[in-house]
Amino acid sequence: MRGILASSIGVTCAAALALPLAPPAAASDAPDVATRTVGTADVQAGSRVDARAEVPGSTQSLPLRPLTHDRATGAVLGLTPRTVRTFSLLGVVWDDPSAHLHGRVQVRTRAVSTGEWTDWRDVETHYAEHGADPDSPEAVSGKTRGATAPLWVGESNGVEVRVLPEPDSGEPEDVDPVDAEADEGVSGGEGAGEGAGEGAGEVSTLPAGMRLDLVDPGEAESGGSEVSGGSEGSEGSGEGTGGAEPAEEPRTGVMTAAAKAASAANSALVPLGATQIPSLTAEETREELVALRGTELTEQQQAKKYIGPRPAITTRRGWGADESLREKSFVYTSSVKAAFVHHTASGNNYSCSQAPSLIRGFYRYHTKSLGWRDIGYNFLVDKCGRIYEGRAGGVAKPVKGAHTMGFNTKTTGIAVIGSYGSKKPSSKAVKAVARLTAWKLGLHGMNPKKKTSLTSGGGNLYAKGKKVKMKVISGHRDGFNTSCPGGKLYKKLGSVRSKAAGYQGR
Repeated sequence: MRGILASSIGVTCAAALALPLAPPAAASDAPDVATRTVGTADVQAGSRVDARAEVPGSTQSLPLRPLTHDRATGAVLGLTPRTVRTFSLLGVVWDDPSAHLHGRVQVRTRAVSTGEWTDWRDVETHYAEHGADPDSPEAVSGKTRGATAPLWVGESNGVEVRVLPEPDSGEPEDVDPVDAEADEGVSGGEGAGEGAGEGAGEVSTLPAGMRLDLVDPGEAESGGSEVSGGSEGSEGSGEGTGGAEPAEEPRTGVMTAAAKAASAANSALVPLGATQIPSLTAEETREELVALRGTELTEQQQAKKYIGPRPAITTRRGWGADESLREKSFVYTSSVKAAFVHHTASGNNYSCSQAPSLIRGFYRYHTKSLGWRDIGYNFLVDKCGRIYEGRAGGVAKPVKGAHTMGFNTKTTGIAVIGSYGSKKPSSKAVKAVARLTAWKLGLHGMNPKKKTSLTSGGGNLYAKGKKVKMKVISGHRDGFNTSCPGGKLYKKLGSVRSKAAGYQGR
């Protein structure tokens, strides 16, 4: 998402893709491409670029170079069009997590299915506000990096990137990643226009170590399953709650120790290896509440259990998480007093059946590109209203996420997959957020229509240690100066609060 920062005045970066004018060479032949592949097996640098890596996902990392040929657009950094191994998600990464990329990033990609190049698309450049709290062990691990938001582009095998200075000194607009002006046409053949020269000096104003990470989310790990759903442009038929299919039987395939640990964190709800946590009725949920937290409930909670029916949730095993990517241990906070709603700012051009692939892409981007301990969000919701487990540790437990810098303690983070600055979220996604918060907040006796007191861990709105009155269901922008979760989704939070309270029986 685009953070609204007073320091957002300056040079803008953009990435893009264009059609090669000559037969493309293998990515490994390009002298400026340093490929970092992350997976359970290494991908040889000399492998064919049109062959999918035989690993459960991988990441190619391409250093951005000074551009001297694109004076019409003012691009100062980027990559000329080139062929690469197949990928579906991308983002620009740099060394210092505290450094801000002041500008725009644009990309063009070539689709595997058609061989056609897309128009230029903007990539959301502000993403640090999704991270761990300042001074937290995760933030000071020495592993974290700065980055743009991830952009889902679908299966692609070609890419071009450009960095554009932005003279406008006003605040960034609340817009979605959309096609940018494409009247520049093709920038040139592979490798054209790169190198040190006029314009290269401007690159020093950008974060150091900028590179383009291309993520192949891979196939679902053995035991995982893709979720069927509607296509782009429709909301689909599933809601993720009420009328959902029953949980699948636990898989019998071999599970790694890390996979067993992630699954066992939900053992109070489903058997080991389950791919789906089924929905419950209101009465079943109240009984489960007593089983889960009976000794911790206040007299008032025991007398009147305000909690929404548990919605169906696809587990990490269900969306195919490669559990070797995350840190082994789980980190918890003491309780959940509020829920922060986000959008992933990754674009809306995805089908619901692709949602597990997007989540695997986010997960790999967060862990391997940004250096986080796990995916940042506690839950994700797709446009068809299906709910997915995010950060490992158990959906009914107070897992500490990395979603709202300064307010990750005693909160949970829910991300609706897509970009909602100018596009309205589907009614099914909004309903799913309401059902999820009614249950999750109900586990801790929180009223969705009330406010609660939180202590800031440090951010650009509230100093570290400041006590803040926050709505129990808040948008990311309530805790950090950012446009997230997009204006259109933010406007729906009033409805989410009312619906969630209703589901709790208030």
